[in-house]
Amino acid sequence: MMSDEDKKEKIKDLLRSIHEGEGDVEKMRSEFKDLLNSISPQEIPSLEQELVKEGVTPDEIAEMCDVHLDIFRESVEDEYGLEDVPEGHPLNTLYKENEEITRDAEMLPLTVRSIMEEDDPEKRDEKLEEFKEKVSDLLKIDRTHYTRQEMIIFPHIEKRGIEAVPRVLWRKHDENMGKVKKLLGMISKGVEDGEVSFDELEEKSRDVSRSILDMVFRENNILYPTLKELLSEEEWVAVLEQETDLGYYKIEPEKDWDPEVEPKFPYQVEKEISETELSELPDQLKDVIGEKGFERDTYDVRKEGDFEVETGFLDKEEVNSILRTLPVDITFIDENNRVRYYSETERIFPRSRSIIGRPVKFCHPPGSVDKVKEILKKFKSGEEDEAEFWIQGGEAFIHIRYFPVRKENGDYLGAIEMVQEVSEIRDLEGQKRILDWGED
Repeated sequence: MMSDEDKKEKIKDLLRSIHEGEGDVEKMRSEFKDLLNSISPQEIPSLEQELVKEGVTPDEIAEMCDVHLDIFRESVEDEYGLEDVPEGHPLNTLYKENEEITRDAEMLPLTVRSIMEEDDPEKRDEKLEEFKEKVSDLLKIDRTHYTRQEMIIFPHIEKRGIEAVPRVLWRKHDENMGKVKKLLGMISKGVEDGEVSFDELEEKSRDVSRSILDMVFRENNILYPTLKELLSEEEWVAVLEQETDLGYYKIEPEKDWDPEVEPKFPYQVEKEISETELSELPDQLKDVIGEKGFERDTYDVRKEGDFEVETGFLDKEEVNSILRTLPVDITFIDENNRVRYYSETERIFPRSRSIIGRPVKFCHPPGSVDKVKEILKKFKSGEEDEAEFWIQGGEAFIHIRYFPVRKENGDYLGAIEMVQEVSEIRDLEGQKRILDWGED
């Protein structure tokens, strides 16, 4: 049996041959595929790093990355049947993003090595600044790829009782981004005052690369095959409807996939994991679940007396309590310029039940009535979408905003006035990440 070291040497030989265009490409693909089934992709950067030391440039490595990504994708498709996932399908998109993420992560330590070998100090500084921008770009993984999974996709498998895997992956997401931010800090120090050595920078880059690639491996081999097996077409349509709001990492998905089915969101899923589905799940997932198994989330979010709003369900008491709890005064004026509602928060401007149904022009001092009329007229015509004022009253700083309220089709329903005392908000500085209830 081939040892791990022998496998690595063989992969190096294959990468070298691919790079030099030697041998039977199809045969090399087959050999590479077999080896990749026995070695995780996060080990490849260290192999490529050795090739750099042997004289292969980072740009040449980047070309090799494209080739082995191609081969790795084929091996994943073969193992999990992903060749039938169409262009534009959210699962297809996730895999394509991981190709971009893999390429960028693998280049980190290689780029640092390239900077270290630059003899011209001015060019070295330029390369370091460019490297800083590339590392900063990695933070977009969190805002797009990771966040789509955390906010849109994880709920679908949590509903089926698979809770451990999303928890583990989310924690790893946070760890990865923490490492990227630390690397950015090291680069900044190196650029500004030379406090960080290139050796330290290279080691940290390698650590970040390994961590990000480890996540790619977990997603490609555990999460995505699980999603492919469990989620229905209707659920993927629901994912697709939401994901464009969060964006993508360095790709623009095709629009080819558009099945004519109604979206199904996690709260609508009632199906148990069948024995057949269970048997098809990745072994790594079964290891994480262990003997505990799956216990489907049976909570029914929709209660008797609820009415459905655009993004959920509420009953009358909840609506009233939510509006009463918001730390902002709200007044709603309908399309006939009559006061229809005001919230019962700690008021900044006085209101009473007697104003319900009153023309709004009679609710303001005569000197400001014309301004109110102008605002409502321009809201109704569609000329303006916001009016904003602020007032300094003693130590209080009052922020006042007006917005038109429209139906989904654009028809005017009225206007909302929002008033908030924001002096404490204006004084905030820095960050507060720790809850300090009860502390002096």
